[in-house]
Amino acid sequence: MDEEDFQEHTGPSKSQRKREANALQDMGKTLVSLSRDRLEKMNLPDALRAEVLEAKRITSHGAIRRQMQLIGKLMRDVDAEAIAEQLAEIRGESNAAKAAFHALEQWRDRLLQDDTAATDWLARHPATDAQQLRQLIRNARREAAENKPPKSSRALFRMLREITAT
Repeated sequence: MDEEDFQEHTGPSKSQRKREANALQDMGKTLVSLSRDRLEKMNLPDALRAEVLEAKRITSHGAIRRQMQLIGKLMRDVDAEAIAEQLAEIRGESNAAKAAFHALEQWRDRLLQDDTAATDWLARHPATDAQQLRQLIRNARREAAENKPPKSSRALFRMLREITAT
């Protein structure tokens, strides 16, 4: 019997199973570290969400350790890959998050360079406060001309991100 046949009959080694369990438990720790709002927005099974919220409430070291083991056990029965993708998107590591970020940067640059861009933005996003948008654009242009720190440019980017996030 060669090694491949041996692996087929026995499955992954004990060490491999342990590494996988630890990886799931680490993912559970990451879930516990998220804010309550982020957790509510994530697509998680109800039982897992409840245990993660419970872990956030616990203060005793031993109890937290046991709760994390329970979360790791629950993670074995869920689609961990889907949760990992959601966590990557939250951290801004997913391709979609990067593309959205770059698109917003391009919009900000376009707004600062082109006077007609504000009209285009307002047509696409009518919920935008037009007065605030134009004020931030004016301030950012003035700061750039005076070689000041880009405070308004950053505020403009935050505004764009908030509008597109809703």
